[in-house]
Amino acid sequence: METIYLTLIGFTLWTLGLGVSLTSFRSVLVLLGKKKSNEFPAGIQHGTDFNWRLNRAHLNSLENLPLFLAVVFLTANLGMIDSFVNQAGIVILGARVLQSLTHLISTSVLAVNIRFTFYTIQIVTYIVLLVRLF
Repeated sequence: METIYLTLIGFTLWTLGLGVSLTSFRSVLVLLGKKKSNEFPAGIQHGTDFNWRLNRAHLNSLENLPLFLAVVFLTANLGMIDSFVNQAGIVILGARVLQSLTHLISTSVLAVNIRFTFYTIQIVTYIVLLVRLF
C-alpha cells in the first residue's frame, strides 16, 4: 500500500481519536452528574479550558480532513503518486498531529505561533501537491 494512503488512514484515525476523546471527556462529566447532556452548546466555549481546546483541535482536524482526502483522491486518480507525494503525506500527517498536540498543551503566544506554523506547513504542502497536478 502506498504511504500516502497510510497517512490518510492515520489522519482519519487521529481525527476520530480526538472525537472519541472529546466524547469520552463529556460522557464522564455527564455520568458523574457534573454536567447535563445538553450543557455542551456548539460553537460556544464551555467546560474547562482543556475541554474547549480538545473541542477545537477535533473540529480543526475534521475541517481539514476533506482537504487531505481531496488531494489524495485527485493524485491517485490522475496516476501521479510517487515518492514525493508519499513523503508529503508524512509531512501533512506529522504537522497535523503536532498542531493538535500543541493546541491541547497550551494557548500561550508561543504555542499559538507554533500551532500556526504546523498549520501553514500543511496548507503549503497541499498547495504544492495540487500545483504538481497541473
